[in-house]
Amino acid sequence: MLTIWSWNVNGLRAAMNKGFLDTLLTEKPDIIGLQETKLQEEQIPTEVLGLKDYHNYWSFAERKGYSGVCLLTKPKPLSVKHGFDTPQFDTEGRIVIAEYERFYLFNIYFPNGQMNDGRLQYKLAFYDRCLEVMQAHRKQGKAVLVTGDYNTAHKPIDLARPKANENYSGFLPIERAWLDKIVENGWVDTFRQFNPNPDQYSWWHYIGNRRASNVGWRIDYFFINKEHLSIVKNAGIRQDIYGSDHCPVYVILEL
Repeated sequence: MLTIWSWNVNGLRAAMNKGFLDTLLTEKPDIIGLQETKLQEEQIPTEVLGLKDYHNYWSFAERKGYSGVCLLTKPKPLSVKHGFDTPQFDTEGRIVIAEYERFYLFNIYFPNGQMNDGRLQYKLAFYDRCLEVMQAHRKQGKAVLVTGDYNTAHKPIDLARPKANENYSGFLPIERAWLDKIVENGWVDTFRQFNPNPDQYSWWHYIGNRRASNVGWRIDYFFINKEHLSIVKNAGIRQDIYGSDHCPVYVILEL
């Protein structure tokens, strides 16, 4: 069995002060994809670089203190790629794609569209390019896992207050339509294969102590191409783990 986590840490250095390393060393996932690390290469915590059990691969935004993703992995990938070969997306440090013997793992911090219409259009274009790359990797015959902070709740069940948020980025029909599109193209939301229940969220706004009252959103996912769904033996959300405004989500694979 192989356990893979995804976690938007909302600043890795901040998460380090909130128990990130203790969580990692206690839980020991085989692979963990981090999003929104918010650092440059020279700012990587030495404690993370010194983790003897994990290989580490980083993607940094050109803009300091912004975005960024990291892959910490016990099994060494066959290859690692940073980006979609699309300069407008690859400069923001949002993408690490690792190839393993049996599967590809995309670790992605998808854009947030709330700032203005320009960023919403950027997010939608990023989504479309991502699907192209997903489909291209799928043709290689391996399982393709696409994880990360998607910055969109898919269905009304995936957020506490759907009606109040239907006109805000993160739950706009045009954003949700892309998630519909990937499902139509044969990609499966692994969590919903194992848990059909409401009130299952992975992100809570800091304002108003919303985590304590579980007024949240499920915006962190693992999608897999349906022809390889059988390797996924479980998927879940670790709402018991703190350290960020997001909590980790996970899958367990049998390869």
